Amino acid sequence: MDIARRITREIYFSTMTVVNWVDVFTRPCHKHIIVDALKYCQENKGLILYAWVLMSNHLHLISGAKEGVKHSDIIRDFKKFTSKKIVEAIKTQAESRREWMLDIFYKAGRYNKKIKNFTVWQRGNAEQEIFLEDFLKQKLNYIHMNPVVAEIVDEPHEYKYSSAKNYAGEPGLLQVELLF
Repeated sequence: MDIARRITREIYFSTMTVVNWVDVFTRPCHKHIIVDALKYCQENKGLILYAWVLMSNHLHLISGAKEGVKHSDIIRDFKKFTSKKIVEAIKTQAESRREWMLDIFYKAGRYNKKIKNFTVWQRGNAEQEIFLEDFLKQKLNYIHMNPVVAEIVDEPHEYKYSSAKNYAGEPGLLQVELLF
């Protein structure tokens, strides 16, 4: 079945990667910046979240936007906001890798006229629009299996920073619209 018949709005598979694949999301405070920002985008920016997983250095989403809102605008604002908050957290909270990370994020952002000093995220979103149900199922499985493949957990629903709990019928950190 063609996914367009079941879902009337655009859906995207997106990957946002930290510059130089720096493992920023090993600290709970940095993870919660992402979770809180996703929740804010859901409540205030029109983000529709279908699936997600936050790994140590990247974030995968299956998401869309409410009618009249551009998905790319939400993602742009999300990246800009979270980049600032993560740099602020690195500067103000206990972080043994502070100087190393700030140096990498400064070098990544200093030549971009749209960024003031630091950037956490690589440019672009590796965003793919989803049209086919088979592709959607493959990406949903890929997202939820990421922590299993990385040997963080044995079962997808055991990972806290993912929508796998939601799909297993358990409450997750974020509300998601289930696709299947």
